[in-house]
Amino acid sequence: MANVEEKKSFDASAANVRPFAESTPAYENADDVKEKMSVEVESTGEVEEEDLYAPLKMDASVVHEPNPLTLRALVTGIILGCLVSASNLYLGLKTGFTFSANMFGAIFGYGIIKLMSKSGTIPIIGGAFGPQENSIVQAAATGAGGISGIFVAGIPAMYQLNTMGEGRTPQDDIGAIFTITLVCSFLGLFYVTPLRKFFVVQVARELKLIFPTPTAVALTIRSMHAGAAGSVEAMKKLKCLALAFGASLVHRVGSYYAIGILYDWHPFTWIHIWSGYKSWALNIESWGWYFEWTPAFIGSGILIGLNPAISMFIGSFLAWGLIGPVLVHYGECIGLQQYPDDPKWDSLYTFFSLRDIATGGPPSPRYWLLWPGVMVMVCSSMAELIIQYKVIWFGAKSSWQQTCVSINDALVARGKTNGFFSKQAAKVVRTGQEVEDPAKANEQVKHWHWIVGLIVTTVVAMIIFHFQWDMHPGLTILACILAFLFSFLAIQIGAVTDTTPLTAAAKASQLIFGGATQNSGFSIEHAQKINLVAGGLAAGGADVANALVSDFRTGYLLGTPPIKQWIAQAVGTFVAVWLSPGLFVLFTKAYPCIYDTSIVNNGGSCAFAVPSVSAWAAVARAVTDPDVNIPLSSGIFAIVMGVVSVAQVVVRHYWLVGEREKWRKWLPNWGAIALAWVIPAPVFANAALLGAIIAAVWRKYSMRTWDIYGYALAAGFIAGEGLGGVVGAVLTLAGVDGSVYGSNIACPADAC
Repeated sequence: MANVEEKKSFDASAANVRPFAESTPAYENADDVKEKMSVEVESTGEVEEEDLYAPLKMDASVVHEPNPLTLRALVTGIILGCLVSASNLYLGLKTGFTFSANMFGAIFGYGIIKLMSKSGTIPIIGGAFGPQENSIVQAAATGAGGISGIFVAGIPAMYQLNTMGEGRTPQDDIGAIFTITLVCSFLGLFYVTPLRKFFVVQVARELKLIFPTPTAVALTIRSMHAGAAGSVEAMKKLKCLALAFGASLVHRVGSYYAIGILYDWHPFTWIHIWSGYKSWALNIESWGWYFEWTPAFIGSGILIGLNPAISMFIGSFLAWGLIGPVLVHYGECIGLQQYPDDPKWDSLYTFFSLRDIATGGPPSPRYWLLWPGVMVMVCSSMAELIIQYKVIWFGAKSSWQQTCVSINDALVARGKTNGFFSKQAAKVVRTGQEVEDPAKANEQVKHWHWIVGLIVTTVVAMIIFHFQWDMHPGLTILACILAFLFSFLAIQIGAVTDTTPLTAAAKASQLIFGGATQNSGFSIEHAQKINLVAGGLAAGGADVANALVSDFRTGYLLGTPPIKQWIAQAVGTFVAVWLSPGLFVLFTKAYPCIYDTSIVNNGGSCAFAVPSVSAWAAVARAVTDPDVNIPLSSGIFAIVMGVVSVAQVVVRHYWLVGEREKWRKWLPNWGAIALAWVIPAPVFANAALLGAIIAAVWRKYSMRTWDIYGYALAAGFIAGEGLGGVVGAVLTLAGVDGSVYGSNIACPADAC
C-alpha cells in the first residue's frame, strides 16, 4: 500500500496547487500521486503545515455562506457537466478513456459565477460567491457528467453481439436504455450515501485515504477564493481553460472539412504519392502509423505523465509494429485488401477488423491481440486489487466496528442496551486523533432519504430488469450486492492510489455472472445480455458511488453541508439519466459502425475504435459461449502476459520498497500497454506521448506556470474536442459534414 503522508504543506493565500490526472486505465501510479500531493508553497518566508484529514483553514476574506446550494450554482454545474458528458462519450468511444468533471467544473464554474456575482443584488444571479458554492458547482457538474461509462462499454457490446435482436438499433431500444441508466445512476447514489462518514471522517487517517484528486480540487477551490492573489491566478486558469476549450472545439469542427490537413497527417501516404504510387510506404500506413492532431489525447498525455504515455506507445509499437506484422508474415493472421481494383492503392490493407477464425482461415491481428489485451487488463487490475488486501481488511473491520458503535450509541440514547453491540463498541480503540464531523445534524443527509431511495430503486431495478432485460429478480439482487461490494473496494483503493479499479469490478462481475448463468437453460444471446447488463450495473453503480464520495471529500475539506452536495449531485445525476442515452443514440445514428461490427469487418472505416466495447464483448463471449474460438497462439501469449503483469505487481509492492522504491517509476504500466493492444491503431498513443513530453519539459523548466495553467490547458483541450465530436455527429446527420462538403486531400486513397 502506498504510504501517503498525513501532513502536506500548503499556504492559505496561495493558488499554486498542482492538479491531478483523473482516474483512467492508464493514469499515474500511487508513487506519482504521492509526489504530486507533496506541494510546498512558501509565503512570508515560512511553510505552514496543514492536516489534510481535517477541514481546511480558509482565508480570512471568505465570508459565511448561509446557503451555498443556489440555483445559479446548480444550473452552471449542470451545463458544465453536460459538456463533460458529451466529451466523455466521444472520447470513450474512440479510446476507452473518460474523465471526471470535478476540476473542470471547479475552475470554469468559478469564472462563470464570479462574473455573475459582480452584478450586485440581482435576484438569483447576483450576490457573494464563496468556496462552498464553488463546491456545489463541481458536485452538480460531476453528477451531470457521470454515467457515460456504460455507453462506451457494455451497452454497445450488447448490439455488437446481437443480444438485443437481429437488426435492432439503440434508437429502437431507447426506453430500455433510459431505464438501465436510471437504475445504475441512483442505485450507486443511494447505497453509498451512508458511507460518507465512514470513508471521509472516521477511517480516513487510519487507512491513509487521502483522496488525491478530490483533495486537489478542494485546494484549488480554496486557493481561487484566497483574496486578491487567489482571484488573479484563478482568472489566469479560467482564461487558459476557455481559450483551450474554444480553440479545440473550432479545430475539431473545422478539421472535418480538411481532415488530411488539419487533423490526420499521413506521411507514409505522402511518400507513396510522391513516389508515383510505387513505394514500400503503404505497408507502414496499413498498420495505422500516422499522426493525429487530437487536442483531447494531447491533453490526456499532459495529464497522465511520461510513464503511462511511454508504456502506451511501447504497447502500440509491440502490437502494430512488431507482433502484428510478424503474425501476418508467418500466416497466423491476415488483413483485408481495401482497394484490390485500384492499382494505385492495391497494396493498402486494413488489419483492424475483428475477423475471427470462426469465419474460416486465419483471424485478423486485432482479434488475435484482443485476448492478450483483455487478459492483461483483468490480471493487472485484479492483482492491484488483491495486493491491497490489508487496506480492504482494515476497511471492512473498521466498517463493522463503526456500525456497532453507531447502533450502540443509538440504543444508549433511547435508554436501552444490547450486550453484543456494547461489547463490539468497546473494542474500538480511541487514539485521540479522531476528527469530529464538522457537519451538524441538520446538515447531514437524513437516513430516510437514502433508505427509501435505495428500497425504491432496488424494487424498480427488479421490475425493469425482469421485463425489459429478461433478468431474474434474484440475479438483479446479486448484481446490486456486487455493485455495492465493488463500490466499497473501488472507493478504498481509489482514495489511496487515485486510480479507481472499475475495470476489475466490471470484469469480476462478468466472470461471476458467467458462472451464475452456466447450465441455467439460457440461450447464448440471453446469457450474454445478462452478463453485460450485470457488468454495467456493477461498474456504473461503482462509478457513481465513487464520484459522490469524492465530492463528499471535497465538501468536507471546504465545510460544505453534505445534504447540499448530495442534492446537487442528485439533480446533476437526474439530468445525466436523460442526457447520456440521448447522446449515445445521436452518435450511433451518425456512426452505425459503433454497434454494427460488419462495417469494419468487411473492410470499412469507422471514426470510433470502441476498444472498451470490444473488451466487454470478448469477456461476455468467453464466459458464455462454449464455441468461442481463440487462436491457440493468442491464448498462450495471453496467459504468459497475464502472469508477467501479475508478477510485476507483486515485485513492485513487495521487493521495490525502501531504498529500491526509486526504481518503481521505471516499471511499465501494464494497463496502458493492454489498452494499446485493444485500441486498433497507434495514433492515440502517439498523441498522448507528445502531450506527456510537453508536460515533462514544461514542468522541468517552469513549474510555477505549470501549476497555474497545466490542468486548465489539458481540461480545455479534452472538453473542447469532445463537444466538437458532438457537433460533428449533428453535421453528419444533417448531411453537411466533411464527407459532403469537405476535402480528403492528403489522405490514403482519398479517405481518412
